[in-house]
Amino acid sequence: MVKTPRLTRRSALALGAASAAILAEAQVGAAVPSGAITAMPGHRLAAMIAARQISAAEVMAAYLDRIERLNPKVNAVIALRDRAGLLKQADAADAAVKSGAALGPLHGLPHAVKELSPVAGLPFTMGSPIFRGQVAKADGLMVERLRKAGVVFIGKTNSPEFGLGSHTFNPVWGTTRNPWDVTRSAGGSTGGGAVALALDLVPLADGSDYGGSLRNPAGWNSVFGLRPSLGRVPNDSPDDWLTSMGVAGPMARSAADLALLFSVQAGFDARKPMMLEGGGEAFRAIRPEAMKGKRIGWAGDLGGAVPYEPGVLETCRKALTRFEDMGAVVEDAVPDFPVEQAWQAFVKLRHWQQGGNLLALYNDPAKRALLKEAAIWEVEGGLALSAFDVNAWSTVRSGWSRAVAKLFQRYDYWIMPTSQLFPFPAEWTYPKEIAGRTMRTYHEWMMATCLVTLSGSPTVAVPAGFGPTGLPIGLQIAAPVHADAECLAVAAAWGAANGELLKRRPVLA
Repeated sequence: MVKTPRLTRRSALALGAASAAILAEAQVGAAVPSGAITAMPGHRLAAMIAARQISAAEVMAAYLDRIERLNPKVNAVIALRDRAGLLKQADAADAAVKSGAALGPLHGLPHAVKELSPVAGLPFTMGSPIFRGQVAKADGLMVERLRKAGVVFIGKTNSPEFGLGSHTFNPVWGTTRNPWDVTRSAGGSTGGGAVALALDLVPLADGSDYGGSLRNPAGWNSVFGLRPSLGRVPNDSPDDWLTSMGVAGPMARSAADLALLFSVQAGFDARKPMMLEGGGEAFRAIRPEAMKGKRIGWAGDLGGAVPYEPGVLETCRKALTRFEDMGAVVEDAVPDFPVEQAWQAFVKLRHWQQGGNLLALYNDPAKRALLKEAAIWEVEGGLALSAFDVNAWSTVRSGWSRAVAKLFQRYDYWIMPTSQLFPFPAEWTYPKEIAGRTMRTYHEWMMATCLVTLSGSPTVAVPAGFGPTGLPIGLQIAAPVHADAECLAVAAAWGAANGELLKRRPVLA
């Protein structure tokens, strides 16, 4: 039987001011409610476990209780492991602490991995019926780092089939719903991770981002997400040399937690020759950026090229006044490059990269019959390209990235919304139009995030506020290529200035 944790004077001090407020009603020496445990920042929990101020078993029990109560309403955590087995693993984590063994920075924390990454012994379907029942035999490269850091894997978080589309649904695990309104989409493809964070079902969440998969769901669930620079976090791509635009990264409820998880994920791996040199530990010591005198470029609708649902731009531009209050200067800023040409480059290069990954499945008629429409569209788009076409579109991409880089000669950060609309009905496959403009593809409603992807800029998503109907939206804050630390620093500044916004909880919480 797991004992209810006790709050000692020492542990109360260790919690810090923010977490101490959560426990304001708990007297020193009194039992700590499990809800208080799950509301604590992940970095505080990890420190308390290491200091034996709370046990990993107590933390595990609190999270499993919350998952049991809330997850059936949203379907964020999937493939959940047996409770008894997880508590046994948590006991082993506590035994390691007591023995004085060297501990990783995430030691004892419960963790659910996005279903697009393999975890040895856990289901690995990528949301596709083709792989229904498949169990991973080995950890992926990023998952290896999480295991070494000491997490206890409790299961997976839901994603769209093969991560295609920014709406989390698939025929294997079903639909993940938004905790702010369960009739609405959670976003994607890291939708399961974002919802799990918003409802305190996990302390931290990993994810991946090609066209906005760490940014859109972060915005729609009022949490933080970081799309790192290419080469910062190792991926499991079979091609080591022609680098995909997709990256792995962290998601969290605070900038400090985002930095902690990223410090574990990031760092050179000799098995991936295109990775950036250096370790990830330096990202753990991020401090809030001093915003006085900083110059911020506001993309808006990119000169009318990108449609937005009414209320999105207004909510996000109003949020930027917080930066202005801190002394930053905000100006309109649009790259000097044809937006439609850049968009077409993204579409064609995605055909090549994503379609290539799915080609073997497409070439098998039985498996092709099980592929979602978007997957078939990507493959067939790739089949229509020649090698010279890919080269030409990559050159267009370079033109766009140079135009964005030129903006950073004037601005420290470039900002736009995390999505072009607020969360849409969960039953939709994708929105067919925005502001009267027909969407030509299943992902055009994410054009704004896709164009940032195309630039190569690291980008952090932060909560911006709530629209006219009470649904959340976020800001994506882009920095120059390789300026990942600056993204974390500006997120920390944003969090420090928006305490009241970050305290707002979803309907289900």
